[in-house]
Amino acid sequence: MRLRHFFRLLLVTWLLSFAAHPIVSHAQSNATIRGKITDPTGAAVAGAVITAQSLDSAAITVRTQSGPDGNFSLVLVPGRYRVSIERASFERVEQEFTLASGETQTWDVRLELATMSSSVVVTDTATPTTAETTPDRVDIITAEAIEQSQQIWLTPLLVQVPGVSYSRLGPMGGSTTLFLDGGNSNYAKVLIDGVPVNVSEPGLSVDFSNFTVDEIDKVEVVHGAASALYGTDAVSGVVQLFTHRGSTPTPELVVEGDGGTFGTGHGSGRLSGLLGLFDYSIGIGYFSSAGQPAPPVDGLVPTGYFRDTTLSGNFGFQISPTDTVRLTLRNSSSDAGQPGQTLFESVPYAVDPGAHSDLHDFAAGLTWNSDAGEHWHNQLTAYDSRFQLFEDTPLFDFTSLNKFNRAGVEEQATYLFSGGGVTFGYLFESETGGVLGRHDQGGYAEVHDQLTKRLTIVAGGRVEANDSYGTRVVPRTGAAYALRYGRGFWGPTRLRASYGEGIKEPPLFPADCTPILKPEQSATIDAGIDQFLASDRARLSVTYFHNDFHDIVSFASPANPADWNCPAFFGSYYNTDKARAFGADSSIEIKAARWLRIVGNYSYDNSKVLVSPNATDPALLPGNRLLKRPLNSGNLVVNANVRGVNLNVVADYVGRRADSDFLGLGITSDPGYFRLDASLIVPLGHGFSTTAHFENLLDRHYQDAVGYPALGYNYRLGLKYVWGGER
Repeated sequence: MRLRHFFRLLLVTWLLSFAAHPIVSHAQSNATIRGKITDPTGAAVAGAVITAQSLDSAAITVRTQSGPDGNFSLVLVPGRYRVSIERASFERVEQEFTLASGETQTWDVRLELATMSSSVVVTDTATPTTAETTPDRVDIITAEAIEQSQQIWLTPLLVQVPGVSYSRLGPMGGSTTLFLDGGNSNYAKVLIDGVPVNVSEPGLSVDFSNFTVDEIDKVEVVHGAASALYGTDAVSGVVQLFTHRGSTPTPELVVEGDGGTFGTGHGSGRLSGLLGLFDYSIGIGYFSSAGQPAPPVDGLVPTGYFRDTTLSGNFGFQISPTDTVRLTLRNSSSDAGQPGQTLFESVPYAVDPGAHSDLHDFAAGLTWNSDAGEHWHNQLTAYDSRFQLFEDTPLFDFTSLNKFNRAGVEEQATYLFSGGGVTFGYLFESETGGVLGRHDQGGYAEVHDQLTKRLTIVAGGRVEANDSYGTRVVPRTGAAYALRYGRGFWGPTRLRASYGEGIKEPPLFPADCTPILKPEQSATIDAGIDQFLASDRARLSVTYFHNDFHDIVSFASPANPADWNCPAFFGSYYNTDKARAFGADSSIEIKAARWLRIVGNYSYDNSKVLVSPNATDPALLPGNRLLKRPLNSGNLVVNANVRGVNLNVVADYVGRRADSDFLGLGITSDPGYFRLDASLIVPLGHGFSTTAHFENLLDRHYQDAVGYPALGYNYRLGLKYVWGGER
């Protein structure tokens, strides 16, 4: 009996072990990928999406997310997988794995911030950071916004940024200058992929007349003096353009062409992609227009034609997991008729029907980024910028050719720690103009630290040594504070404040003609609040600014011309003028629906000339507002996207601006104006879409500068084709 029970027990045990065997075998056959995800400072990244796609079976896809501590774990059946990690504001990471039965592999990943993301700021601090932790106000124009606007030129997009105004002398291709938060036209440093392009006659302003948005994927506008990080030129802020980078294994080809009023034609093309560890993007753009007709002068019709060609290249190569090199190139060549103040055709010498100018800009940068261990990041950059301007004025039987060059090398080392980093840098730069030249060098340091979950601080300074003015020290500091975290209607509240000092090197002139000049200088204060509403569907931003400018360079003729060493100039330059600007910039963005987005901006810029002993025009006397800077300005952008059809409407208002005819006619201001533009994109399928762009729909008559009429109603219609890439 006992023997029978024994055999029954043995049979049951055998059956149970047989039934359990497949389960145990299955558990043992699994493989695991586990690891920790961190940001560039080593802090944990929560909520990153990890996706494993089987290379053996397209039907097998496994996903998980990183936890609050950044850790993740993927349990997979043995085989080959392509595993990717994605998180908003960070670059996507991908790697292939081959997993054996029961194997566990560790994959710790440090994500890099996505420089092209609208939530990542590159220009404000020495290392990229998220928009929530920047102490300065930074406005970002994305590739999507550029595409929706259907603009060719950069300046119409920049004036949609609060605090920005511009002036264009004459028709398309006329000299175009930019003003930021009340600063002069040479007070904003302009960079293309990190290469400074403030080259036109060192000390003078950038000409934006041939700056197209061809191959531009992002624009960042930093408000406030930033010479502590960028040295000379960053007196009231920085504008940086980022060109397109190839990002898809399948090559992407984009071809576009359009034409319209005034005999205008425009075409562009771009080829980009990835070849293993090499990314590439090559682009070309061409524009041609006969220009807006002007009244004849002495039987001659003023020439307002404009032609421009832009070439762009962006090439990157990953030498190793820790080393990357990148080469960027951009070249613009334009030819423009410059007839002058055509509204004053009855004034002698105001109009020169045959005048024209040829402008050539070139910028090249080579950057090596490398990581030494977990904490040290190194960036070495070499750049070269060139500017050439040929002008022909037949009325005065005068021609001129100016060539300028700016080249430099910059070394930047950053030690990253949890929540921040400290950066040390050194720049050596050489500038030449004809037979003249000078050198500039500077050393700087900056600390960026998230002291608490809510508080982030930035502090830094620079020692700058220039052949023209000697040595100067400029500091900078700022803080961002998360006053409130919240959801629902009343969302997060963020406060920010900053203080900075800026310097601007004087014009480059012979030493025996000009006394030793000090740099033009600024002290800027910004304080603002960002408030998110309605579950982040609305954002309100208000910023107060106060900018002081002193040691501004002015020109004066000698009391006794016989005492002057350079009679061709009939005068000299001095650090005499002072000015200030204060006011507020505000913006509101509303995502009213999935298909409807509304953005409104308003600026109040109260500028004033304080001291100008060498003023030669009534508009430049103390007490007046600074030229070209409106007291009130604003715009409204409405974008609707319904089933792929995109409509973008822009309404611009520019108030009265102080100005001068500089002809003795007594005109001291430009009237305000309102302009309405619209753009339309209609997809046709198979990569094709039609485009349309309408400017000055109401055909308003106004002028960007006294005597220079702006374009009336005009339009362009075109076709676009996109092949390849990832759509």
